[in-house]
Amino acid sequence: MNIEEIIKKAIKENRVVLGYRRSLKYIRNKATALELVILAKNAPENIKKVILNSNVKVVIFDGSSKDLGTICGRPHPITTIVIKGS
Repeated sequence: MNIEEIIKKAIKENRVVLGYRRSLKYIRNKATALELVILAKNAPENIKKVILNSNVKVVIFDGSSKDLGTICGRPHPITTIVIKGS
């Protein structure tokens, strides 16, 4: 299953947290309850640094934040997605 399919499946199952602020809050409070963090390739370096130092599984999405927003069905860019554990 590729990353787009994983995102779409998680959205259908309501297992996503979208956006940097909400994702970071979720990571801090429930790091053991998450499956994966997805970062857009063009996410700001400070965001990448914070997430990568959080000891969670991270995948860099090979597309822009605008592409990530489109996959999520949103009209705006999304830099960070948390996929919650099942």
